[in-house]
Amino acid sequence: MPFNRKLQKFSASINEVEIGTGDKAVKLGGQNVLPFYFFDGSLGNGCKIGVEISDLGIENDAEGVKAYYAGCNTIGEMAKKASEMPGADFVVLRLEGGDPNGLNKPVDELIAIVKEVADATDAPLVVEGCKNVEKDAELLPKVAEVLQGRNALIMSAKEENYKAVGAAAGLAYGQKVGAESAVDINLAKQLNVVLTQLGVAAQSIVMNTGSAAVGYGFDYTISTFDRVRAAALGQDDKMLQMPIITPVSSETWTVKESTASEEDEPAWGPVEERGVSMEVQTAVACLVSGSDAVIVKHPQTVATLSQLIKELA
Repeated sequence: MPFNRKLQKFSASINEVEIGTGDKAVKLGGQNVLPFYFFDGSLGNGCKIGVEISDLGIENDAEGVKAYYAGCNTIGEMAKKASEMPGADFVVLRLEGGDPNGLNKPVDELIAIVKEVADATDAPLVVEGCKNVEKDAELLPKVAEVLQGRNALIMSAKEENYKAVGAAAGLAYGQKVGAESAVDINLAKQLNVVLTQLGVAAQSIVMNTGSAAVGYGFDYTISTFDRVRAAALGQDDKMLQMPIITPVSSETWTVKESTASEEDEPAWGPVEERGVSMEVQTAVACLVSGSDAVIVKHPQTVATLSQLIKELA
């Protein structure tokens, strides 16, 4: 008996969200099939890769990262170099130095950094906050203001500060809004609901539904991606049809597999190879499970993911 394959194509689709302007702009989402199911229908705009840089520089990064940015003396030069990384689609600026429990950099200093990055590259920009909801509520609206006209994605709009971030980014200054929730489909949907009730267009929202490094409760991340995509496509749930972006580097380069020295763990092999492996494995798992874009750091990771996306598309 011959095998007759049935198409698993849905009438619903993921929203298409554009970040950046001009020829460098990228679009996320747009697909009406499950991840990489090119044989069932359109993959939309395909998966995208963002390269993360930090206001704290590269002092604590892997040697491969330091080597790539060799000769860069300013954050602006790093941003330009990041935008030129082969396989990169957009640049992500992480303002972790603003954390009150860390360096607690003042908002004005951080805004000056954002301006410098914006002046240095015309690549699409994504800006992450410092993970402190009070500081981000003060910082991110000013980031949205200074990037007016760049159609940037302003991340870190959470349940506790979505009004401040959403109103500034999504309404006042015409940016895209990153809705961040903690690995739970109900929390993700509720945040999208309240953002749209605030007045932010659904087509201006990108979800960060949370993540973890592989082996660190990552099954919860996978199940959340699966449930979100099933509801968005199979049930035509419009409050879950936003594209998903997942910060990976911040999760993978801090776990013991990426940080333990070769002296402490001689059987594990070179530290940098382990770190790249953790970043690649986590990013790939996110992409094949439903994330439309991942945020990574190492040039080798970007090259590997870029090749994978091309071969699976």
